[in-house]
Amino acid sequence: MGGITKDMNRFMEEHPRLKYVFFGGKGGVGKTVMAGAAALWAARQGKKTLLASTNPVHSLSNLLEKDVFGKVAMVCDEQNCYAFEIDTKDTIERSKQEIREKINWFLKFADITTKAEDFIESATMNPAFEESAMFENMMEIMFKDEYDFYVFDTAPTANARRLLGMSKVYSMWVEKMLRSRQEARSLREMLSFSKKEEKDPLLDYLLTFRDRMGKAKELLTDESLTAFFFVTLPEALPIAVITRFINWFHEFGIPVGGVVVNGLIQKELVGTDAPEFVQNRLKMQQEHMDEIWRIFGDRVRSLVPLFETEVKGAAMLNRTVEYLFARHGS
Repeated sequence: MGGITKDMNRFMEEHPRLKYVFFGGKGGVGKTVMAGAAALWAARQGKKTLLASTNPVHSLSNLLEKDVFGKVAMVCDEQNCYAFEIDTKDTIERSKQEIREKINWFLKFADITTKAEDFIESATMNPAFEESAMFENMMEIMFKDEYDFYVFDTAPTANARRLLGMSKVYSMWVEKMLRSRQEARSLREMLSFSKKEEKDPLLDYLLTFRDRMGKAKELLTDESLTAFFFVTLPEALPIAVITRFINWFHEFGIPVGGVVVNGLIQKELVGTDAPEFVQNRLKMQQEHMDEIWRIFGDRVRSLVPLFETEVKGAAMLNRTVEYLFARHGS
């Protein structure tokens, strides 16, 4: 049952302007490995490529056997291939300072004699604050536009969905904030004896922020530039997770490039005398592959085998490239 009708090569050929590629899925399915292999492939095509991790629990340095935390470095001896694990620490501190300035100004604007620190503490203790910082870092990388091709190794799918969906959520939020801010400013001007025009840094910030989110949404929802690939194992839970999340990504307008199946046992290598454990695992995978073809059909782009050893370092990543970008059909 089933078969690949459009492999990764053909997908890339049909999307020649593709520039931002994301890999996501349930934890432990091989997202980082696929992202690394895709970055190596792109570099071989002559594209100056950045492989960036937006996962708070980074794995790139281990995969590449090179420390890339918080710094860009050339990896796997590929002249065009660079990698980077985003360090959100500086962004979080910068955001705290910005929030401190905005809240202080707002309290002064509203004639409220309260210290800003309590507000800042509650705002920055929110678990979503780090995700917001990660999103800001990711967009900064994309806006700088220093590379031909970007591959993002994302957090497990729920986080990735929130991360990428932030452009839409932020856009809705900032529009609401702008309306409130403009109403407050009009009311203050009406009640003021002074007709002197006052600076409004909060309003300026919101206008700038709206422009950034508009640009982010434009890039993340352009199917000629962006594609999100889901990685799964031939197992029930990862399949269920990406089945649910593909629909959610459509809601945010983020283009889904397809599905990569990882960790397949190569049945041609399993003899009849193989241990019962191996035979059982093979049978289980075959049943789940039937389900994968039925659910995802022609959106399956690649089948990557379970290797005899861990994928780590340039040699194993290069082997993975051969499968991730294998040609199928004519």
